[in-house]
Amino acid sequence: MGAAQNSEAKIGLALSGGAARGLAHVGVLDVLLQEGIAIDMIAGTSAGAVMGAFYASGQNTSKMIEQALDSRWKQIPMIDPSFPRTGFIKGRKIMKLLSSFLGGNIDFADLKIPFACVATDIITGEEVVISRGSVPDALRASISIPGIFTLVKLEGRYLVDGGLTTPVPVNVVRRMGADFVIAVNVNPTVSQRLDKPSKAGGKALKEPNLFQIMMQSLYITTNTAARNNLMAADIVIEPDLAHIGAGDFHKVNVLIEKGRQAALKAIPEIKRKLENL
Repeated sequence: MGAAQNSEAKIGLALSGGAARGLAHVGVLDVLLQEGIAIDMIAGTSAGAVMGAFYASGQNTSKMIEQALDSRWKQIPMIDPSFPRTGFIKGRKIMKLLSSFLGGNIDFADLKIPFACVATDIITGEEVVISRGSVPDALRASISIPGIFTLVKLEGRYLVDGGLTTPVPVNVVRRMGADFVIAVNVNPTVSQRLDKPSKAGGKALKEPNLFQIMMQSLYITTNTAARNNLMAADIVIEPDLAHIGAGDFHKVNVLIEKGRQAALKAIPEIKRKLENL
């Protein structure tokens, strides 16, 4: 079904990665639902893939908020330690967690809304769009931060985080058939990410931990690609998350509220553009 504002237009949603910041997507989705902006298809990268899959599975945003508040999210950076050659975290526990939230090891064909997620072939450097098979398997590939999570082998390819090639999958959802694309980017620009020393107190920057270093490296590498991705969207929603870290899973309420605020600000423009299609 198309949006209430224009039954002819197919509306696509492109959700960026961002680790903990991806929880802000829940606030955005909640506002779009309340405002009657029906989503016809979703593409997500990394954390955006996880939130997109939950929504595409038919879960209402109240359920998603309940899941976002689940204390198990706080443990994600430290869970399932391993000493293999390709990463510190095996990902078995997070797979189990994702499956429990989705209602089992569901298939893409079981989803209520067409959905695709993006991973990266670590050998060829190519974007890999996954839209068939096991949804938890696909999500596990899409969130595989290099060096943190072990590689995922899927259909003969070794896959890592989709953010390396496609930080915000606008063109992916276009290829799925979207006429109008709403992109949600939860990653601040590189210069905004680190807290600046306080002018008054002279507060020094804290030394980043391994997870933060890996995430920051990913964002620095993909910053230009993210900006280019966003240029192809009809609407860009960017919550103000400059002072929330990629590992701040405990700031769920703040993240959801920031997502809501950004979406509410964008609603008038979304409705105006849809009416003019």
